[in-house]
Amino acid sequence: MLAADIRLLGISIGGIALAILLIARLGLHPFLGLLTGALVTGLAAQLPPDKLAQTIEKGFGDILRGTGMVVALGLGLGAMLQISGGARALAKAVLDRTGDRYATLGGLAAALLIGMPLFFETGTVLLLPIIAAGMADRAQSGGLRLRVMLSTLAGLSVLHALMPPHPGPLIAVRELGADPARTMLLGLIAAIPTALIAGPLLARITTRGVVTENLPLIEPDEGLATPAWRALIVLLLPVGLIAAGALMRMGGGELPPAIALVSDPVVALLIANGAGLALLLGPRMADRTLQDMIWREAMLPAGGILLGIGAGGALKQVLVDIGLPALFARLAQANFVGPVVMAWLVAAAIRVATGSATVATITASAIMAGVVGGHQIDPSLIVMAIGAGSVFFSHVNDPGFWLVKAYLGTSTRDTFRTWSMLESAISVVGLGCVLLLAQVV
Repeated sequence: MLAADIRLLGISIGGIALAILLIARLGLHPFLGLLTGALVTGLAAQLPPDKLAQTIEKGFGDILRGTGMVVALGLGLGAMLQISGGARALAKAVLDRTGDRYATLGGLAAALLIGMPLFFETGTVLLLPIIAAGMADRAQSGGLRLRVMLSTLAGLSVLHALMPPHPGPLIAVRELGADPARTMLLGLIAAIPTALIAGPLLARITTRGVVTENLPLIEPDEGLATPAWRALIVLLLPVGLIAAGALMRMGGGELPPAIALVSDPVVALLIANGAGLALLLGPRMADRTLQDMIWREAMLPAGGILLGIGAGGALKQVLVDIGLPALFARLAQANFVGPVVMAWLVAAAIRVATGSATVATITASAIMAGVVGGHQIDPSLIVMAIGAGSVFFSHVNDPGFWLVKAYLGTSTRDTFRTWSMLESAISVVGLGCVLLLAQVV
């Protein structure tokens, strides 16, 4: 490693540490803390001032372009489900069947079933408010509520890391020439034990002593009593639309324009919002007071969530532009470990540095494409190793960190203790499963 590489690594670590210090120790809002970290990092790396400003704006805008509308539409749909009573009815129907004893497994199962075609952010904004609504009336629900929500997040994150047709694994499948069906099968074999360990089992340890603020829930309107089946239809509608597009993409060829449109997460959620107005509100869908209540309740938490996500994207973009992914790419050429572990290390390093699982997956896939050809190794295993590495240790430069923090109601410190540990467990256990599969397939 050259002196310039060591300097770059030190600047990157310092910038991330500064952001953490400003937020966790000094109490700055994540928006200000992350932007300050991005600015100081860029200046220390000697990015030209005009270039630095453009980089921060680009990172902020790019992440909100992909995530902002999903979060806003998801919050709107969540508000409809809560005001109509549909969220509470649906969650009660599920939790009455699982009971408190198996509630964490119920949350995990729901995430694995419903989250298969969904982006992580989409699954989060759809499922977590329903879980929160279901736990609201349960005795001593604080710790149990957090465990159930973490188990749900474990299911969503495991799918995001290991299973096509999620975007990251699908990118790696194409880059490395792996077989999609085989990758899905092996990914499923690895996903179930990984989710169980990182979700229900780990949550029993990491949630001890954690104090949460309950997600502000909206009391259902007394004139609405939406049955659970209607809420389920509204919830599954965007899932089905997105799944249709994902499955057709895996079959190869171009999607019909209509399918490409409605399977886009933003459009699918917009359609679900329209269906929600009809199915959840019924004759009162044109009630101006009810409409104002829905969007007021949806947008109140949206501001803080979106500002934190955007600032995390700004810090990520600065780290990318100063050359951190390129540094890890050069280090990977040393070929000092086996291909599976190397794929994991490269993806994990880029993930921690940039905060983006997608950047980690794309970069690591491009690096490993040249490595796979020289080893007798199943490309599907490399895809899974990259996916496992790409979710390692979510922290302040990951926009998902702030989205999850808002829904869990935890402090920054306790979000590290719960969510960051969950992601790290998925990454490490996932790697272990890939190494075991490498011995038998």
